[in-house]
Parts: sequence; C-alpha cells; structure tokens
Amino acid sequence: MLKKIKEYIKNHIDTKLEKPILTGKPHVLVGLSGGPDSVFLFHVLKSFEEEGLIKLSAAHLNHGWRPEAVEEALFCKKLCERHDVAIFVEHIKDSEFKIKFNGSKEEVGRFYRRRFFERVREQNDVDYVALAHHLQDQQETFFIRMIRGCSLAGLTAIKPVQGFYIRPLLKVAKSEILRYLEDNGIEYVTDASNESDDYLRNRIRKYVMPALSQADERFDQKFQTTLDTLEQEERLLKGVADQAYERVFEGSRGCKEAFGALDSVLQKRVLVKWLCEQDVKFCPSTRFLEEIVRFVVSDRGGAHDIHKNWQIRKKSGKFWIEKLVK
Repeated sequence: MLKKIKEYIKNHIDTKLEKPILTGKPHVLVGLSGGPDSVFLFHVLKSFEEEGLIKLSAAHLNHGWRPEAVEEALFCKKLCERHDVAIFVEHIKDSEFKIKFNGSKEEVGRFYRRRFFERVREQNDVDYVALAHHLQDQQETFFIRMIRGCSLAGLTAIKPVQGFYIRPLLKVAKSEILRYLEDNGIEYVTDASNESDDYLRNRIRKYVMPALSQADERFDQKFQTTLDTLEQEERLLKGVADQAYERVFEGSRGCKEAFGALDSVLQKRVLVKWLCEQDVKFCPSTRFLEEIVRFVVSDRGGAHDIHKNWQIRKKSGKFWIEKLVK
C-alpha cells in the first residue's frame, strides 16, 4: 500500500512541488478529522516522517455541530500524543472568520476548515496541507459536478495538487483504506451524518456508486481510465488557451479583433484566465462569461458594469478591467 501511494506521489504530486514530498523533507500538515480516511493518511505520513522524508503536524477543527464532536477532538489529540505529532485544534466558534449560513453545512464547514488550515500553515512554517480524499471521493465529486453542471475542467474533479494542498490518496479505494485499518488494528471514529440522505454526496455514495459497481465489476478501473483521458484533453485545451491568451492580451489590455477571432470555447477559457490574472472576484457561470463576450465583440464602446466592484471598458479596439471605487 505504501509503495502504491509513494508511486502516486512521485508521478502526480512531487513533479508539481518546489519541495518534493519524497526528497525535500517538507513540513506537512494533515487535516485530521478522526475518521478512517484521515487516520489512514495520518499513519501513511507518519511512516514517511519515520523514514526522514517529512516533518508531520496535524490540524483538527471542531465544528461543534454534533454531540460527538468533543470526543472526536479528544481522539485526535490522543492519537497525536501517542505518535509524538504536534496537533493544532480549534473550535469553529473561536474562528476569526465569520460567514452567513447559506443552507449548506458542507460548504460552511469547508470554508472554516480551509481558513483554519491556512492560518496554521502561515503561523507554523508549514509547506503543504495534506487532505485525505480518495478514489471514491473522486468519483462522487465527478457525479456531483455533472449533476450541477460544470466545464471539462470541473469534470476532471479533485486535483492531486492545488496550491499548497496535496491529496496523496486519490488512487486508493475506500475498501483498501478500511482493510488496512482493520488488518493493523487501527482505531478511528465514525460520523453518523455520513449516512444521512440529507446530503447529495451521501445519496450518490449509498445508491449510485453501488449500482454502478454492480453493473460492472471493473467500474473503478474504467472510471479512472475515463478520468485520465479527460485530464489529458483538459491539459491540451489549457495549453491552446494559454497560447490564445498571449495573442489577445498585452499586459492587462486585450485586443478586440484577436479575441473575436477565437472559437467560442477558447473565448470563455481566455476570459477566465484573464479575470483570474486581474485578481477580480467572479462566478464563472456560462451566462456570466457569455455576457462579457457579447460586450467585447460588439461594436459598442464605453463601459459595461458586470460586477458591483468592477466593470469592463472598451475603446479603440482594446478592452480592460476597471475597478470601481465605492
């Protein structure tokens, strides 16, 4: 199992990092919930630390949403104490960040965890934050995004590296994780909310995935082949879009004529890259991007208010973003 994970890190993670996991001895912070996935990743990374490959720390956020939360935080503390690993624990009520509940506990929890991880990283010279997403998480995310609507990039689902976040278990099946924990007598906690049909992810996990696996016992293999193909095509399109971006933009200003000559698919990709480069906040929906395209390629000049904090201006065949002063 460790050999398989090391091979994945070598081929899919280390190649993207300034300080490789297997040779750079980085400081890695593992997100530790106490559940089987994060406990498994904890033990994997602890074995790396014992080999002298990394320095390991852990972080646990107590959401305070269930009575078991206190026991789970205590479990994580004791686990780290036994293995001489530093752990950072915080209760969500003590977070310096506050957001309004939008109806999704999953999104709220993700927001607070990320802010917590990022603060711990900044204050403790952490190089990377390791998350325990595995093969079935990848599959569930694929179907969630397909149901909600997304681009090709979205369908490539969870990435092994996103900034300082790394996911070493994306090729590891949940069944392999549970078997390893059982074979080695490793304890973990269970979250009853993972069985609730209130969450779309849980419904996909409980009903969709078993049905697909029963329909074809090679589903996991075929899914991975399909995902690999999508990732290859996404990389190709990204490269083409990057070249198109260079033709359209000189600095922060774009050429209307060059932009208008692009295929509509490339226009949207180039716009997303441009908006990210300009560090503006936006929601990349198809309708939003098409609104920008219509304004840019039209003969109309002047300004178009596309967001409350910024607008797109166009003059003499050039277009650019202008931030609004409130």
